[in-house]
Amino acid sequence: MRVLVVQNFDNTGLGQVGAALAEAGADLDVRLPYKGDALPRDATRHDAMVVLGGGQNALDDEDYPYFPALLELTRDFAGKDRAVLGICLGGQLVARAFGGENRIGGANEFGWRGVSLTPDAKADPVLSALPETFPIFQWHDDTFELPDDAVRLAGNDVAENQAFRVGRAVYGFQFHFEADRPLVKDWSSSFAPTIAARHPDWAGELEDEMARNGPDADAAGLAIARAWVATI
Repeated sequence: MRVLVVQNFDNTGLGQVGAALAEAGADLDVRLPYKGDALPRDATRHDAMVVLGGGQNALDDEDYPYFPALLELTRDFAGKDRAVLGICLGGQLVARAFGGENRIGGANEFGWRGVSLTPDAKADPVLSALPETFPIFQWHDDTFELPDDAVRLAGNDVAENQAFRVGRAVYGFQFHFEADRPLVKDWSSSFAPTIAARHPDWAGELEDEMARNGPDADAAGLAIARAWVATI
């Protein structure tokens, strides 16, 4: 199993997705196109692709000129029936790749927040085993409209479209299900000045928030990661 991992920003690791891929013995091909790494021309040499998050918005082709090629690559993976996973910015880019409208700003969430599954999620191979509502880590300002042929799988009051599927195994997630407690702690340190500027109480709240929401969020996130890996 050879999996392409597209990283779009510094210090954005695979977290629980990496753990699930390691359990499956996957060979990871990590590319950092924002630092000049070339993307593959097509999906031929990979079985799946993961597109991670980042601080930029999904329409910023001027500063990130590889975005259009990444959209085309996403469509090629889908056309070859290969699994795709987009998380946060990655999910927004997956939506864009299939015609969904990106909305910049107006959907601010940070920290563990609740999401609810849709009725369609009950028959979805990745989300069907999860509880109807669960806490999960969020960090985003933007949102998106679903592509016409997408199946909506989860949402909440801030972002109606928190998870969706296109075809058999192309998934986009707005929430950071990969971010377990160790990864959130790492982000809280690595991005401390950025977080403090907008959420000045976060450093003092982190431990209590982790204790309150972390166990359920981590369990949900690992279940999603393992179920997606099973679609490859």
